Amino acid sequence: MSDDLSVALATTLQRLRADRGLSGAALADRSGVSRSMVSRIESGDVQPTASLLGRLSAALGITLSELIASAERGERRLVRRAEQPVWTDPGTGYTRRAVSPASGGRLELVEVHLPPGARVSFPAEAYAFTHHQIWVLEGDLEFREGETVHGLGAGDCLQTGPPAPCEFHNPGGRECRYLVAVTRRAP
Repeated sequence: MSDDLSVALATTLQRLRADRGLSGAALADRSGVSRSMVSRIESGDVQPTASLLGRLSAALGITLSELIASAERGERRLVRRAEQPVWTDPGTGYTRRAVSPASGGRLELVEVHLPPGARVSFPAEAYAFTHHQIWVLEGDLEFREGETVHGLGAGDCLQTGPPAPCEFHNPGGRECRYLVAVTRRAP
């Protein structure tokens, strides 16, 4: 992640937490992330992992895409590839590109590159208000949804079920590239 995006992400988390009237301790309780880690992320002392950002964004009631896009850019209808925010998980090398021009709309598209052997987990809360479809473009992906494991290859598309803890795993020897289409669940 670029230094500019790290600073913007820290500032965005602070702003979103304050906008919701949450203290750092309240965000920590809601997300299951320690108060000290929330503080370190908000101060820009650490680069959070995808799993941590997923937990924090869920606790704030937004998607991970919305969090990253909010940190990177404002609302617009066209965003060129070079302007699309890219974030890399420092722990796994998982890289996500926010493809959609605007966050918070009815549909968000996210391109993900998952290195060989990498695993990225998200809590059920990260899926509480969204619906996902995962389309594998290259490589192999094992997607664990609760107790169910789905083996996906290039061209396969999976619609996620009810919110459950999920894990993305690349069991192959080469990078897996997939697209995630995210929509908000009906209230």
